[in-house]
Amino acid sequence: MPQLLIMRHAKSDWGAGCSDDVDRPLAKRGVKAAKRMGRMLTRIELIPELVLTSPAVRARSTAELAVDAGGWEAPIAVIPSFYGGSWADVVGGVIDMGSSAERLLIVGHEPTWSDLVSVLSGGGRVAMPTAAVACLTLDGSGWSRLGPECARLEWLVTPRMINPLL
Repeated sequence: MPQLLIMRHAKSDWGAGCSDDVDRPLAKRGVKAAKRMGRMLTRIELIPELVLTSPAVRARSTAELAVDAGGWEAPIAVIPSFYGGSWADVVGGVIDMGSSAERLLIVGHEPTWSDLVSVLSGGGRVAMPTAAVACLTLDGSGWSRLGPECARLEWLVTPRMINPLL
């Protein structure tokens, strides 16, 4: 069954002096957290076959750092609807990719990511701190069935839960 890894971008640098929110980079803490989460996914053998990310610098950087630190060969694709869109826009972006991958990692923003996890897993209050990763297993056989109550939330992990030596 397909698995969806939902990752919020790592901690951004609010003091970077960017005039546009989309250009805000990661903070040093965010760089460390993105790498830690990439290594963690490799250690537990949940390596994504494809990574989809928001066009925002902080999200793209999070995706790139996780891929590099995890040693994955997964290609990264930028999905414009992941920035500023609703959970439904994210679902549409995933479906439009038409991927045959069994495991996807998507990287984006709050509050959309918390809403997405909640809607896909059938409700409940979800909080996605920076660099958190949620793992959902889809009930259906493909991404075209992605929608409300289509998945089971397996776990949600934050960088602070992970051994700092990773």
